[in-house]
Amino acid sequence: MGSVSRDEIIRFIEPNIQKFHARRLENLLTLQLKIILSRKNPYLFKAKNQNTAHDLVKTILDAHLSSQEEGIFGGFLEELAVFICGRVYKGKKSSAEGIDLELEKDGTVYLVTIKSGPNWGNSRQVARMKDDFRKAKRIRGTNIRGLKVVAVNGCCYGRDNNPDKGDYLKLCGQRFWEFISGKEHLYTDIIEPLGHKAKEKNDHFQVEYAKVVNKFTLEFSKEYCGPDGSILWNKLVRFNSGKNQK
Repeated sequence: MGSVSRDEIIRFIEPNIQKFHARRLENLLTLQLKIILSRKNPYLFKAKNQNTAHDLVKTILDAHLSSQEEGIFGGFLEELAVFICGRVYKGKKSSAEGIDLELEKDGTVYLVTIKSGPNWGNSRQVARMKDDFRKAKRIRGTNIRGLKVVAVNGCCYGRDNNPDKGDYLKLCGQRFWEFISGKEHLYTDIIEPLGHKAKEKNDHFQVEYAKVVNKFTLEFSKEYCGPDGSILWNKLVRFNSGKNQK
C-alpha cells in the first residue's frame, strides 16, 4: 500500500480544476439558442406560466448549463479518484467496458464504475451496469485465478447506508473516498482545493453569461414574440416538436 499526500492532491487538483472552468466557459460561448430550445420541453414552461422572454430564456439556459456542468465535473472527479487510487493502491483506469477503475487490496480485485452521485440512473441503466460488472468479473476471474473479484459502484457524493447490493457494493461519499485512499477524512480534505481561483473564474463566467442571456433574449424576442410582445407558443412548439424542423 502506498500513500498520497495533501500536497500531491492539491498539485493534481489546481491545474485540472482550471480545465473544468475552461470547458464550462467554452460550452457557454459556443451555445446556440436553437440548440437549447430544441432540447427542452416547451409544454413545461407554458404550464409554469413563463410568459416573459428573458425569464424563459434564462430558465432554459440554466437547465442546459447545469446538465453540462454535472457531466464535466463528474469527469474531473473520476480522474481525481483514479489519480488518488493509483498512488495508494496502484489502481488504474480499466480497459473493460463500463468499468472506470481497477485496484487490488487485501487479496481482492475490485472493479469500480464511478458516478457523481447515488441517484444517477434508472432501472435500465442500473441493469446495464450490472451486466458490465458480470462480463468484467468473468474476464478478470479467468485471468487472475485465486483472487476474489468484487464489483463496486462508487459515487463521489451522497449517502447510501446499505452498501451491499448483492451483485455489487455501492459506496457513496465518505465510504467511496475512504475506499480508494484509505483516508477516513479525504472526502472533506478535497473540498478546499476545489475552490482554487473559483471566484476569479466564476466572475469572468458571469460576465460572459450575462452577455449570452441578453443576446439569446433578443434573438428569442425577434423570432418567437409577436408585435405586442407576447410569446408565440405555437411557433415555438412547432420548432421544438414539429416534423421536418431544422
